[in-house]
Amino acid sequence: MNTLSLLLSRLPAEAPAVLVSVQATRGSVPREAGTWMAVFADTVLGTIGGGRLEWDALAHARSMLDRGTAAAEQTLRYPLGPSLGQCCGGEVHLRYTVVTSADAPALRLRLATRQPALALFGGGHVGRALVQVLTTLDMPVHWIDSRDEIFPGALPDTVHCEHSDPVHAAVPALAAGSRVLVMSFSHAEDLDIVAACLARQRTQADLPYVGLIGSKTKWASFRARLQARGFSESELQHITCPIGIPGIADKRPEAIAIAVAAQLLLLGNTP
Repeated sequence: MNTLSLLLSRLPAEAPAVLVSVQATRGSVPREAGTWMAVFADTVLGTIGGGRLEWDALAHARSMLDRGTAAAEQTLRYPLGPSLGQCCGGEVHLRYTVVTSADAPALRLRLATRQPALALFGGGHVGRALVQVLTTLDMPVHWIDSRDEIFPGALPDTVHCEHSDPVHAAVPALAAGSRVLVMSFSHAEDLDIVAACLARQRTQADLPYVGLIGSKTKWASFRARLQARGFSESELQHITCPIGIPGIADKRPEAIAIAVAAQLLLLGNTP
């Protein structure tokens, strides 16, 4: 369950919370605008960056809870200088909002993840490790495999699983702007998925990143086969293989997953 889901699940059954959100920033700051944390009387969900800023924000939020809902919302300015024992030099405006179960629908819309979806083909060891990493980042994942009963039972609501046989038949219905990672159990399936992505890119140009797990040798073989299927050299330049940030030699699924997640983060949120 991701942070937003945890917040929404707690609100109906518990006392109000104070939503602390970064409203605006200037200069060097711990977190960007839109970052939030929810403060209950006995626990905290999320973080606005830690340190003295967060410590003071927690104290103020809990004082609002102690006073009740009379002061339902306010915004405070925090210079990140000597008064906070910090030397960032920037400035943060924090918005404090008392929220209850009645606010759940609005919170779902306001705080929902705005990151581009990831289409992940393959439910093997690396795929599972990658999903574990990406769920901590609240990144939406469309997880696809041709095998029955391959997906684990308990998954957060940011992960949507699809059984597709043949697996590449799922490519035309992917959300526009999806990042695609191909790591199925079969090289034949991988080739068909990559070919389907290139065909879609040729007509729609709406898959900004297509990554294929494997070595340079695997990609050389795939390149020749895709050229034989009629794809040009410029079209093949759209495929990233190997995947993951360079310089990490560790081949454990967890290490590969971290390297790939880092590469996805480098892509940012631009379509």
